Amino acid sequence: MSTAYAVGDTFTETTGPVDRADFVKYAGASGDFNRIHYDEPFVTDAGYDSVFGQGMFTAGVASGLVREVFGLHALAEFDTRFIAQVWPGDTLTTTVEIDAIEDGNDETRIEASVTVTNQDDEPVITGSAVAVQ
Repeated sequence: MSTAYAVGDTFTETTGPVDRADFVKYAGASGDFNRIHYDEPFVTDAGYDSVFGQGMFTAGVASGLVREVFGLHALAEFDTRFIAQVWPGDTLTTTVEIDAIEDGNDETRIEASVTVTNQDDEPVITGSAVAVQ
């Protein structure tokens, strides 16, 4: 079975700059109301410079491009590792790069690396995705 992808194909999407309102909206959608994501006095008392985004908020940003590239119906695996915090004002760039394509009798397995970096090109998430078409 042939595929429209080739090893080395790269897809990118930029989101942001993100702000505290994005973190609050995500909290409402996810139920993650930990005060470190919206309460400035609380986080500064805890030793942080500012509020920061939920890890799953950033994974959600990454998943948007993964879904666009492969389609939700084809996505078989999606893994992320949280590397760094996302702060208000950060601009996030998600990159999906095709690493391997395996043609089988009835389907094609596509493996990709997934990275989200901030405006300083520092990774905040690394991960992988597998699609089966």
